[in-house]
Amino acid sequence: MNNKFLPLVVVLAILLAGLYWVFGLPMVGNPEISTSPEAIARGEYIYNAGGCAACHQVEDAEGPIGGYVIEVENPFPNTFYTPNITPDDETGIGGWTGRDFILAMKHGRSPEGGFYWPSFPYRTYQNMTDEDVLDLAAYLMAQPAIASEVPDHVLPAWQFDFLMAGWNILADFMEGEPPAISEDAQVQRGAYLARALGHCGECHTPRNALGMMILPQEFAGSEIVSKPINPEGLSSWTAFDFVGLLQLGMTASFDFVGGEMAEVIEHTSMLSEEDQEAYAAFFIHEDD
Repeated sequence: MNNKFLPLVVVLAILLAGLYWVFGLPMVGNPEISTSPEAIARGEYIYNAGGCAACHQVEDAEGPIGGYVIEVENPFPNTFYTPNITPDDETGIGGWTGRDFILAMKHGRSPEGGFYWPSFPYRTYQNMTDEDVLDLAAYLMAQPAIASEVPDHVLPAWQFDFLMAGWNILADFMEGEPPAISEDAQVQRGAYLARALGHCGECHTPRNALGMMILPQEFAGSEIVSKPINPEGLSSWTAFDFVGLLQLGMTASFDFVGGEMAEVIEHTSMLSEEDQEAYAAFFIHEDD
């Protein structure tokens, strides 16, 4: 090779490597989706723990056919419609593989390699284990296939999904790290429920001007969206109070939650008492 072309080759190689880093699909393998009754039962529990029906199975729908409207004002006005996640081949997730589920849930990528918008909380679901993702897949793929078209998202004309490649990279650097927690097994389980399956931070953690969560201020709330559920916000709560919230929707001051939080309680009430107590152990610091 002529040495005068060497710098050009190096530049091209760096450019291609950079493009792959930004747009390439993560290497996640293609694990099998189980059809065993045990996996399906575990997946149903995860479906409830994640509150999936709140966005995907609304208004007494027979299955998670989507169509729930998510209005976002900041940083840009958008209207998102949740997708049909029944195994319908034309309008749902029929034909999805284990690879497709892991790419979607943990990386925000479609089976075709496109990018999902963060109205789908994959930035939180990335904390799920692959095993839980696959059990959820087992449950969803065992449900009846229902044909149901949902509207296209309503976005500004300049807003293309490939822009999410750069947004995700920025978020990796800008979101920061959440506060450290105890190594206690119950607290760790509660953290997994809150930080992964329950995706509590999606509503209760402040965001920056680009819509990225500010994880060092985890659960500090938002003046517009939610109240703080960090140690300061829950300083007057006991673990008993918090379990009562998850079971009945009753606060420490004997009020009952409403709106979207009432829908959350519909799902937390289905958790085992052990998991409800783990939630409380994570959020309530009675010994501090």
